[in-house]
Amino acid sequence: MSTAGAGGSQVKSAVRTVELLEFFAGRPGMHTLAAVQEAVGYPKSSLYMLLRTLVDLGWIETDATGTRYGIGVRALLVGTSYIDGDEVVAAARPTLDRLSDDTTETIHLARLDGTNVVYLATRQSQHYLRPFTRVGRRLPAHSTSLGKALLATFPDEKVRALLPQKLTQLTEHTHTDREALIEELHQVREQGYAVDREENTLGLRCFGVAVPYREPARDAISCSVPVARLTPAHEQMIKDALFDARDRLLLATRRL
Repeated sequence: MSTAGAGGSQVKSAVRTVELLEFFAGRPGMHTLAAVQEAVGYPKSSLYMLLRTLVDLGWIETDATGTRYGIGVRALLVGTSYIDGDEVVAAARPTLDRLSDDTTETIHLARLDGTNVVYLATRQSQHYLRPFTRVGRRLPAHSTSLGKALLATFPDEKVRALLPQKLTQLTEHTHTDREALIEELHQVREQGYAVDREENTLGLRCFGVAVPYREPARDAISCSVPVARLTPAHEQMIKDALFDARDRLLLATRRL
């Protein structure tokens, strides 16, 4: 059974399977059948059968009661294979390592995916002992320096078509008005880097640059530093290191 879609004929069961996996990927934890049904809107009987099939195949897991559902281990295997097989991620490793050493701060490589950025690689800050990783996570592009650096590579009308007029607020500093964000993107284009001023995480400032090995750019690198430790000299050093890393990554990707 199929349904017409924007790109032609789509198999309904396949579309529903992907939508279910994306639902669980975007909402960590366990969810009841009723909660899933309310979110996706599928008939409860067909949703239950689809969930049980995905449980049997390892894509979805249940709790001890068998009544709550969450993402399964096979989704992790597919996600890591994407990162392991990505040529840009592989080419970026020496650059990310050097950027981490130069700044001693947390470093990220991320890719634009619609209105979000997806984190592909992370280097932990040398100032923290606790483990930290954001690989595989998705965040709204408008709330991150990575996303703003990438959105700035699009013309204004493309940004308007991509983002809603009202933007999701993550902290009190997040842009919620699309036009205000677009005004900031003009500055990003002029200076060559974007800044997240506690717009995603309170107490953290991030600097990001797009890596335009293709146009428009789809990947960016960033450096995050606690506001309490950020001085003008340290900020300038981070910007210089990011520009240098961008140029080195551009050279590395040209060999692909």
